[in-house]
This record gives sequence, structure tokens and C-alpha cells, in this order.
Amino acid sequence: MGEVRVEQRGRVLLATLDNPPHALMDSDIVDGLETLVNRADSEDGVGAVVLTGSHPERFIAHYDVGELLAGARSSPSVGPRAALTSLRAVGALRRVPSVESAMNRTPAAGLVAVERFGDIFRRMNRCGAVFVAAINGSAMGGGCELSLACDARLMAAGDHGLAQPEILLGFPPGGGGTQRLARLLGSARALRMVLEGGPIAPEAAAEIGLVDEVVPGGELLERALALAERLGARPKAAVAASKRAVYEGGSMALADGLRLERAEFLAALGTAEAKQAMAAYVEGFEETGELPGYDPAGRERALRDGRFRR
Repeated sequence: MGEVRVEQRGRVLLATLDNPPHALMDSDIVDGLETLVNRADSEDGVGAVVLTGSHPERFIAHYDVGELLAGARSSPSVGPRAALTSLRAVGALRRVPSVESAMNRTPAAGLVAVERFGDIFRRMNRCGAVFVAAINGSAMGGGCELSLACDARLMAAGDHGLAQPEILLGFPPGGGGTQRLARLLGSARALRMVLEGGPIAPEAAAEIGLVDEVVPGGELLERALALAERLGARPKAAVAASKRAVYEGGSMALADGLRLERAEFLAALGTAEAKQAMAAYVEGFEETGELPGYDPAGRERALRDGRFRR
């Protein structure tokens, strides 16, 4: 039975994925991730989350294939169209907690689990907290997908890799792997990674943009926490708006994406934090006659503090 151990360090939550001895993702890990996302989303004092693994060589091995097999054996076989229709229905019904609980005791439990898994990752992409993956070892399948749902990915140097090996088990990724890889790497490179199923080493992953940075193992956590602390100092409403505009607007038609961006801009513009930061900027300009954004010392303070202040 896995767990997600959480320790708060200032505005950063350090979340350690722990499921010995193999570091599998299972329903208990998913429970822990859901609780973590709820907390990151709702608490004003949380600006960022760092995810890492407790296993010395693995971030998350992959999703527990035994759980998937049990689900496949207990559910009727369906085609893609019927599955899509069912998932849409379950997605709507899940908004009512009592209904979701009841569905978990029916043959629809597998559909509920799949929808819930994807919804947790999507909420990470809409959340006002920044998620940083400190990938301390190999991450395959659901572990790779979890890292893809993060906003930044730092990976330890070493003999390990990232992979989507689902094709070798007879099915495609189901936790967002195909969609986030296509948006991150482009469709051709994403499809090749999914069809190959084999691991990509840290340096090669950084070269193609799959991870942002490769760090010596002993420095990984410190570097990830520092990045999380810096980005987590930004106003949460602005972070959430920026993430939604990039993740959701970036896959829309241009006119729709631009309209979504404008909507997020207008909504964030009226928040108390935005008004305070703008007022500080204007007051600084009036006092000095210089634009604070072009004053090296003032700009550095804003980058450190996450906003312009007086």
C-alpha cells in the first residue's frame, strides 16, 4: 500500500511518493495525490509542490499492472466510441460525491478510476500552485505521466530513464501521456516514444525538452526546492490563470486561445494581489521617475519576492 508523505517547507510542500519495495503507483498513491492537489489548490500558504520518490532508483516505477488487469477482467469489453460515451457520462456524474461513491460499487468503478486519475492531473494544470517534479530515478507509464503533468521537471543524472511502455502491454497510455507528450515534443516525436515503449536517458530527455534540466543526484532535491520556492512566490491567482491559458488555450484554435487568455487576464487583473503589485509599481515610478521594471535592483527584488512591492 503506497502513500504520499507531505512535509511543508515555507510555501512549498515536499511530497514523497512511497510504495516499497517496487515504487509502483496504485490506488493509495492516487488517493494521496488527490489529497495533495486539494491542499495545494485550497491553501493560500501553499505556492508550490515538489514531487519526488523514496525509492533510491525510481520516481515511480509505473502503475500497478495487477490493478489494471483486475479491472480489465471485471469489466465488459467496449469499443472506443462506447468508452468515450461512458466516460463523458461518468465525468458528469462524478460531480455528485454520493453518486461517485455508489458507482464505485458497480461495474462502472473502472470508468470512475480512469476519470479520477486524469482529473487529478488536469487539476494540477489548473492549480495556482506550481508543481515541480524532482525525478530521482526512472519513471515509466503512470510515473512518467505524473511528471508530464508537472510544470517543471528536473531529473537526476544516472542510469535510468523516462518511458511510456504501455504499448508493450497491448494498450496506449491512459493518464495523459499521448496528449501531454504531443504538446511538449510535437506529434511525431511523441508518437515514436509511445510506439517504441523504451526508456529515454536523462541527457537525451533534456535534449528533446522532455525534462528541463539534468542535475547530479545529490543536488536534485535542493535544486527542485529552490526552484519551487522562487516560482511559488508568485501570486496564486496569476499562476493559475497563466497555467490555464498555456495548457488549455495552447491546444485551442488561435482565436479561441486568445480569447481564453484575455478572459484570464481580465479576471486576474481585478484581484487584490494584482492591484497591490500594480500600485507598488506606479508609486515607485512616481517617486523615482524610473520604471521599476528597468531598475536592476528593483527587478531583482520582484523576481525574488514574486511580485513588485513597496
